[in-house]
Amino acid sequence: MTKSELIDAMAEKNALTKARAELVVNCIFDSMAEALLKGEGIEIRGFGSFTVRPYKPYSGRNPRTGAPVEVPPKRLPFFRVGKELKELVNASRAQFAITGGDDPDDDEDDEDDAEAGE
Repeated sequence: MTKSELIDAMAEKNALTKARAELVVNCIFDSMAEALLKGEGIEIRGFGSFTVRPYKPYSGRNPRTGAPVEVPPKRLPFFRVGKELKELVNASRAQFAITGGDDPDDDEDDEDDAEAGE
């Protein structure tokens, strides 16, 4: 799902204009980014948590030339999925396997079915 699809879904489900839904989505994302910039964590119960992890400097190598490169210290955002979301996703995969439905990520079966006239 893209950001614009999220805005469309929010507008439709909550009877909002797309402009109002976009404002809400942007406000949420901006607030999350500001919290991470400050080094604060974000916890959304049942969904997951966002934290900032510090990484120490290290010596690496340029893959093209093989020359040594010093990589400076950095801080990167990290997401850890929540228990409820993990269980929901795993349950949907199990249900998919039981029903024998068509995997939306598997385009090969769709092409084979089309060629076979099914």
